[in-house]
Parts: sequence; C-alpha cells; structure tokens
Amino acid sequence: MDGPPPDATPAPAVLPCLTTLKKRADFLIAARARRQGTGSFLLQARRRDPAENDAGIRVGFTCSKKVGNAVTRNRAKRRLRAVARAVLPRLGRPGWDYVLVGRPGATVSRPFDALVRDLETALAAVHSPRGRQP
Repeated sequence: MDGPPPDATPAPAVLPCLTTLKKRADFLIAARARRQGTGSFLLQARRRDPAENDAGIRVGFTCSKKVGNAVTRNRAKRRLRAVARAVLPRLGRPGWDYVLVGRPGATVSRPFDALVRDLETALAAVHSPRGRQP
C-alpha cells in the first residue's frame, strides 16, 4: 500500500476564531453599544467598523467587586470564558465584539447549562432586527 490510508472521519467545520479583548478602549466602546441582560450576566455587543482590520469574533469578560472577592470574580470569569467558548463559535458573528459582564451571585451559582441558554437567548436578542439601533 502506498501512502497513508484514507481518513474516514470528515473534516471539522471551520469555526470563527475567538480573540480576547484586552484594551480598555474596546471595553468602553462595547459598553455604549447594544446590550442584553440575562439572569446570569449582561451581554454587550457591537459590530466593528469595517475599517478595523479584524474579521474574527472578539470577546471580553469583566466582573466588578460587587461580584465578590478575587477568588469569586476569577471563578465567575472562568465560567463566562467556558460559556463563550461553547456558544460564540456557533452563534457569534464575525466582525463583532462581545463583552460578558458577571452578575453578583448569579454567574457563580447558576448551573452551566442555564448559562449556555442565557447566552444563546441574549445573542438572539442582540442580533434580532428589533434590537438594531440606527
């Protein structure tokens, strides 16, 4: 037999790349854009200007001291990162920035599947034609 055997598994679907927001200015711009509250967190979303040279999905995470001490805030952000990795490649739109803001008590204690559902419904609301701002 010449060469490797043919691979029987299909090629994985190409998913958009998630990039983390790091600059404060990006968070401030997203804070002025569309937002959708859920029981677990607040979602802020904005479509980037075409002049910005990044077509992927960018996401940021933040939790204020109202969420709790440093350990609690870090746990909340870890959970938000996990939810974003699970949902945004499927439902996020390339060319958009998303910021997930943790809520006191709810982000840490809510079941993970409820967090996933919350992000799915928040994304649907943000991207609905009703939610469009002029």
